[in-house]
Amino acid sequence: MKNKVSILSQLLVVSMILLLAHNTYASSEQLNAEELMGKRKQHNSGWRSSEVALNMVLTMSNGQQSKRSLRAKALEVIGDGDKSLSVFDTPRDVSGVAFLNHSHVDKLDNQWLYLPSLKRVKRISSNNKSSSFMGSEFSYEDMSSFEVEKYTYGSAVIAELAGKQVYIVESIPKAKSSGYSKLKTWLDTTHYQPLKVEFFDKRGGLLKNLALSGYKKYDNGVWRAHQLRMKNIQNARETELSYQPFNFNIVLNDKDFNKNVLKRVR
Repeated sequence: MKNKVSILSQLLVVSMILLLAHNTYASSEQLNAEELMGKRKQHNSGWRSSEVALNMVLTMSNGQQSKRSLRAKALEVIGDGDKSLSVFDTPRDVSGVAFLNHSHVDKLDNQWLYLPSLKRVKRISSNNKSSSFMGSEFSYEDMSSFEVEKYTYGSAVIAELAGKQVYIVESIPKAKSSGYSKLKTWLDTTHYQPLKVEFFDKRGGLLKNLALSGYKKYDNGVWRAHQLRMKNIQNARETELSYQPFNFNIVLNDKDFNKNVLKRVR
């Protein structure tokens, strides 16, 4: 009799485990990828303007490193993509190089690069947006602000990352000029900001992955990651960005992000 009770108890436990697993899987399948990415944008809105200093470390496949310092400022644009301007300070060979980006939600982004050695402003064409940004593992495409409308969306599931529950969202760039066939994004379930992103090349192979850490919530309610590490799987190179604390609500307007200011920035 005791053996029968024991067997029944074990079967009951197994049934409960299977039911729980089924419910978890079912709830994962019901997640709406576009809604999750909408929450990502929503939780990263309302900051108006910002400025920050950061360092860039380039690591070659042989371990050799080079370091750069730069400044970046950004302007939030209601109803469209954000605007940003980055200026390199060191080392000497890149000092004064400036990059201006105008992101958009329903058309291709506008991007310009100022090269002081040539005293020339170069427009980044749509065909070149998948190329390397200043020799890093970030592309020009990666330097644009995230906009929900730039993608169509596939699956969204609940999973774990480093023992923490996350959402994994699959997104496909709408722009034919994109260097990616799809992206997989691991979102934090609290603030919906990305913890990890995988980028797949046009052939569908894994090209690189981005790890984001050191998140901080500022007084305006906006979250910012302070460590970004982009690793290229195909060439074994890495680029790390380390941000100082952000300053928000500084005095900036559209004129500060006009391409004519590129030659005057210091």
